[in-house]
Amino acid sequence: GLTLNRYTKEVTVDGETVKLTAREYNILEYLMMNMGRVLSSAQIYEAVWNEIPYHSEKTVTVHIRNIREKIEINPKEPKYLKVVWGLGYKIDKI
Repeated sequence: GLTLNRYTKEVTVDGETVKLTAREYNILEYLMMNMGRVLSSAQIYEAVWNEIPYHSEKTVTVHIRNIREKIEINPKEPKYLKVVWGLGYKIDKI
């Protein structure tokens, strides 16, 4: 499945290396460090950008979409990165 190596900053899916931007990597790392927890866009923005999250939802949404396109076989039916409608995002136990 999905693996993230915090030392080499590499992400793989089924053994294949996935190229992420630094921001995408940081979002994925934060979600994986909080596996199973639902995190709001504001929580993700504050943790990754280190700024107060004013109108940050669309920014996070775009990055999440980009991550999904890179790590999911079918981004419209995600296996790893899930949306909890009205609440945020989470990665279930892998």
